[in-house]
Amino acid sequence: MSSNGKITLQGFNNLTKSLSFCIYDVCYAQTAEQKAEYIEYIDEQYNADRLTEILSEVCDIIGANILNVARQDYEPQGASVTILVAEEPLKDSDDVDKTEQPGPLPDSVVAHLDKSHICVHTYPESHPDDGICTFRADIEVSTCGIISPLKALNYLIHKLESDIVTIDYRVRGFTRDIKGVKHYIDHDINSIQNFISQDIHDQYRMLDVNVYQENIFHTKMMLNDYDLDQYLFGTTVNDLKDNEAEEVSERLFKEMNEIFYGRNMPDMKNN
Repeated sequence: MSSNGKITLQGFNNLTKSLSFCIYDVCYAQTAEQKAEYIEYIDEQYNADRLTEILSEVCDIIGANILNVARQDYEPQGASVTILVAEEPLKDSDDVDKTEQPGPLPDSVVAHLDKSHICVHTYPESHPDDGICTFRADIEVSTCGIISPLKALNYLIHKLESDIVTIDYRVRGFTRDIKGVKHYIDHDINSIQNFISQDIHDQYRMLDVNVYQENIFHTKMMLNDYDLDQYLFGTTVNDLKDNEAEEVSERLFKEMNEIFYGRNMPDMKNN
């Protein structure tokens, strides 16, 4: 341990830090045509070219050089993009912020990666009977070395507005100090929530499931409030028949809760 309280390492920092999270967008499409239009809309908004632009912007923000890009659109829908990146020159590792606090917003993010990859896969789908459509994007940012990808989390949540977010963070491997002692994590963390800004806390209900002794952290988030009109694709609340708005709201609320809690729930009207 150096005089400033930092760990003096023997060579390279060999820890691997992985941030994985899913974002979910839920909507109601009343007819088969509206369902098809919703899937087509999502597929166009999140095609491989568009996803490459988003991830390339993330690489630029966190100070990473793109080494290789692999991307693919799928039939009938969906896309995948994987980017291999390397760090920009790092003058002093002491400049890297490893404190447990939210990362900066997009206009001021400055971070560095040693070796890393960023990838995203999309999964649009629709319920065959009750009009519920769900879009999921699965994103992973994995780094090796000093910086934790948690510093990019605040930016990504702001960039990708979602109804539900599930986040996993894990530190794997170990690094050694100059005395040969192994260190299995090199920064403080009690909760992923501490890396998320207050405005996001105000919008979402959050729940933690952590395994501290294994350096595994999990946080799930769901919006506190929503306007039904924002969840209707190709129609409005005024277009719905008597009591239909209440039924649609119940279906949407059930879908979102099932995703948030990760289990199927009985229909309220059957209880």
